[in-house]
Amino acid sequence: MLFAAVNGINLHYKRCGRSGAPALVFCNSLGTDFRIWEAVVPLLEARFDIVLYDKRGHGLSSDWSGPAVLQSHIDDLTGLMNHLKIGSAVIVGLSVGGLIAQGVQAACPARVRAMMLCDTVHKIGTREMWNERIARIEKSGLESMCDTIIARWLSPTFRAAQPACTAGLTAMLVRTPKAGYLATCAAIREADFTREAGLIPVPALCVVGSEDASTPPATVRGCADLIPGSAFIEIPGAGHLPCIEEPALLARHFLTFVTEHDLG
Repeated sequence: MLFAAVNGINLHYKRCGRSGAPALVFCNSLGTDFRIWEAVVPLLEARFDIVLYDKRGHGLSSDWSGPAVLQSHIDDLTGLMNHLKIGSAVIVGLSVGGLIAQGVQAACPARVRAMMLCDTVHKIGTREMWNERIARIEKSGLESMCDTIIARWLSPTFRAAQPACTAGLTAMLVRTPKAGYLATCAAIREADFTREAGLIPVPALCVVGSEDASTPPATVRGCADLIPGSAFIEIPGAGHLPCIEEPALLARHFLTFVTEHDLG
């Protein structure tokens, strides 16, 4: 178990793969921790120096402190890279992790060699949607939205075939600290990289599960259309977490992407 003191908090992280190889950093979705990548990482670690971490307010990292803005997550990631002496990396971001990746690229372009944006867009949801979610969770807790969120995360086929994994992900969700979850909701609500998406100068791959109910394929394709030269791939049958449902296929698409762009 590794922890880094960054921006006044402790970030829980893991580093594995090939020392000295190109760096690859994974950013997680709302309500999850870095264990969601466990089936993907072994397929990539022979070629990369890999970093996984729990963003603030999630997993074993410190609970949220300070303003509820995405900039806090952006500063945490760049601070962690500084701590680990990583000058630049390919960033793989899922959902809000994709917003964090876009934010780092916009604020510190030299830190990002390329991005794989999984089930994410330049602006996620509407102000009204996030306000409604925040109000409901403040009143009744994360448990009150569990079924709705899990139905967005996982395809119906996966939920039926993998009840134990579904239950495990549900436990991960409800054990997320309430303050961290709500602050990240507020940060997502305010984040909008519509303008910045059209200025992204690095290679970008936009991937989405065909059954994603949080960031549907049409919205992810729209994001890809904004990013100059980006590629778009739809993963058949997967929901919002293709790293859980189709880890081998996700890793294969990523390896094709990095090979095409000579990234590692």
